Amino acid sequence: MESLIAIKQRFGIIGNDPHLNHSLEKAIRVAPTDISVLVSGESGVGKESIPKIIHHLSHRKHAKYIAVNCGAIPEGTIDSELFGHEKGAFTGATATRKGYFEVADGGTIFLDEVGELPLTTQVRLLRVLENGEFIKVGSSQVQKTNVRIVAATNLNMQEAISKGKFREDLFYRLSTIEIHLPPLRKRASDIHLLFRKFAADFAQKYKMPTVRLTDDAVKVLENYGFPGNIRQLRNIAEQISVVEEGRVISSNRILQYLPSKGTNLPSIISSKNSESDFATEREIMYKILFDMRNDINDLKKLTLDLMKNSDSNEVTESHEQLIKKIYSDKTPKLPQESSVEVVRRVDDSYNDDSEYDFIEAIDEDESLSIQEKEIELIKKSLERNNGKRKLAAKELGISERTLYRKIKQYDL
Repeated sequence: MESLIAIKQRFGIIGNDPHLNHSLEKAIRVAPTDISVLVSGESGVGKESIPKIIHHLSHRKHAKYIAVNCGAIPEGTIDSELFGHEKGAFTGATATRKGYFEVADGGTIFLDEVGELPLTTQVRLLRVLENGEFIKVGSSQVQKTNVRIVAATNLNMQEAISKGKFREDLFYRLSTIEIHLPPLRKRASDIHLLFRKFAADFAQKYKMPTVRLTDDAVKVLENYGFPGNIRQLRNIAEQISVVEEGRVISSNRILQYLPSKGTNLPSIISSKNSESDFATEREIMYKILFDMRNDINDLKKLTLDLMKNSDSNEVTESHEQLIKKIYSDKTPKLPQESSVEVVRRVDDSYNDDSEYDFIEAIDEDESLSIQEKEIELIKKSLERNNGKRKLAAKELGISERTLYRKIKQYDL
C-alpha cells in the first residue's frame, strides 16, 4: 500500500493539517474493502479526491470509475442516466441505453451531491446497495450489477432527513464509513502552502514571475474565513497573478481580493438585508390596508342596504354589531353615539356633491382589490423591462426575491 506522502503527490493534495491527514488515512484503510463510503464537507474542500484515492487503492482499479454530479442532472432524466432505459420508454427514447450502473459493473461510481437525488431515485439506489439489483426505465427485467458506491454531499444530512428530503435508511447504507474533510479555515497552517502552489501553477500557465506574499499578507489569509474554501483560494491566487503588476503582495493589496463576509471581523450590515426588511414591512402594511379596505367596503354595503331597504331609524341587531366591530377593531374610539346616528352620519356624508360617488364606489362589478392592482403593476413592470426580474424589482422598489415569490404566488 502506498504511503500517505505518495498518495498526496499522486493526487495533488497539499497540506499537513492533522485533520486532513486523518481523513486521508481513513480513505487508505477503507479502500481495499467494498464498503460504501460517504464523503462529507463544505463545498470547495476537495471531496472529489477521496473517491479517486479509494478506487485507485482498491481491487477495482482496473475497472471503470464514473463520477456523477447528481445535482446537475434534471429530475426527469436522472433515473435513465443512472439505470438506463428501454427503447420507447418515454418520448425521445429512440434506442435502448445502458445506465452508469450497468456500464460501471465491477468498478466504482462516485455520486457527487447525493443529497440532491429525488426521492424516487433514492428508492432505486437503495435497492442497488442492498442486493445489487436495478431495473431499467420502461423495463420489467431485473438486472444485477457489482458496483462500489462512494457518495459525497455538502448538506446537513440529518436536517435533510428530518425535513423528509432524504431517506434515513439510504443514508445509513451510504454512510457505512463517513469521511469528513475539514474546511480551509480549520487548516490555517496549509493556506500559505496552497497559495504558493497555486501561484506557481498560474505563473507557469501565464508565463510570468510568481507572486509571493509578505508576512502580513500571509497572516491576513490565515485569519480569513474562506467560505468558498480551496476553490476560493485558488481563484484569489489566479486573480492576483493576472491583475497585479508587482510580484510582492502586501496585506493592503490582498484585502482588495477578500469579500468582507468571509472575515471573522465585525462588518457593516448589508444593504440587501435592510432592503429585505423594508420589503417585509411594506408587505405587512399592504396586508393591514387590505383588511381595512374590506371592512370599509362592508360598512359601505351595510349603509347602502339600510338606505335602500330599511327605514332610516331602524337598524337590525346584526347591523349594529357589525358596525361596532368595524369601528372597535380598525379605528380609534368614537364619541358616544348610537349606531343609528353613525349610519345617519355616513348617509349625510354621501348626500353632498363631494368627490366620492358612493354608488360607484360599491359597484360589485368594479374590483377594489389591492392584490389585482399589485398584479397589474408587476405585469406592466415586467413588460417594460422585457421580463428581466432584477430590473423590474428595482423599478417596483422591492427585492428580486420578493418579486420572484409574487410571480409564483400570482402564477404570472
